[in-house]
Amino acid sequence: MTVLGAVFRPQLPPERLRDIARTADEAGLDELWLWEDCFLESGIAAASAALAWTERLRVGVGLLPVPLRNAALTAMEAATLHRLFPERAVLGIGHGVQDWMAQTGTRVESPMTLLREHLVALRALLAGERVTTDGRYVKLDAVALDWPPSTTPAPPAVFAGATGPRTMRLTGEAADGTILTGGTSPDLVRRSRQLIAEGRESAGRTGHHPVVVYLHTATGPDAAARLRAELDAMGDAWGPDGPYGVAGPAEAVAEAVLALTEAGADTVVLQPTPDEPDPEGFVRFTAAGVRPLVPRNESAVHGD
Repeated sequence: MTVLGAVFRPQLPPERLRDIARTADEAGLDELWLWEDCFLESGIAAASAALAWTERLRVGVGLLPVPLRNAALTAMEAATLHRLFPERAVLGIGHGVQDWMAQTGTRVESPMTLLREHLVALRALLAGERVTTDGRYVKLDAVALDWPPSTTPAPPAVFAGATGPRTMRLTGEAADGTILTGGTSPDLVRRSRQLIAEGRESAGRTGHHPVVVYLHTATGPDAAARLRAELDAMGDAWGPDGPYGVAGPAEAVAEAVLALTEAGADTVVLQPTPDEPDPEGFVRFTAAGVRPLVPRNESAVHGD
C-alpha cells in the first residue's frame, strides 16, 4: 500500500506551478512535492499557493534547510499551512546543502546539533507547547504559538531529510518521518529502515515511522538517455550499482515503485529529469498510468 507523488522541480519558473498543481489535482494524484533549493523558489510560499489553487491534493515540501530558518518562524509558517489546509500539507526539514549554506553565511559547525535542536523545538511548538530552550543554535524564551495547528488526533508530523547513517538515526529519534533522496535503491531503503529503527529504539519511540523516497523517473521519448544523463551527473558515491532510477512505460515505473515499497518506503515520489519536456504530462502519467498499478496507502503520511 503506497502513497504516490510527483515532484514540481524548482528549476521550472514559479508561474508554472499553478497549471501543474491543478493538473495534479484534477488527475487524482496523491501528492505534489516541492523543494526549497537555493536559490530557486521558496518552499512555503510555493506550497501555500499550490494548496490554495487545488481542492484535495496534498502538497509536500522536502525539504526546508534549517540553517536558513529560525525555529519559531518555521513553526509559525507550518502552523499557518496546517490551519489553512488541514491534513493537506506535509513538511520536512533538513541540513541543507552545505555549500549553499556557506554562500548565505548560515553554515554551522555542527549540522547534526542544529537539526536535532530544530526538530525538538518545532515538534513541541506544533504540539501547542510553550518552549524555552537555550541550545547551541536554537534559543527560545517562553515561545508558544497563538494559532497552533489542531493536535487531534495528533500534532502534524514533522519529517526530516537524511542521507548519512547518523542523520538517519537522528530522524528516527527526533522526527515523525524520514525523507530519502533520489537515487536511493531498495537495498539502501532497507538499510535506512534499520538505522531509523535504531534511533527510535534509543529514544523509546513506538508506532509506525513513515518513509518518503524520491525515485528518478523518465518516460516518453528518449527516456533512457535523459535518465542516464541525470544519474551520471550524480557521480559514483552510490555503490557499485550507482543511483537508482527507472525509465520506461507505466508498468516499468510501477515495478520500481513496488520494489521501493517492499523495501520499506511508504511514499514514493516520482522525480522527473531536469529536461522533462512535458511536466503536466508527467503528472498525468503518474496519476493515470502508474497509480492504478500501485496499491494505495492513505495513512502512510502520518507518524506515531
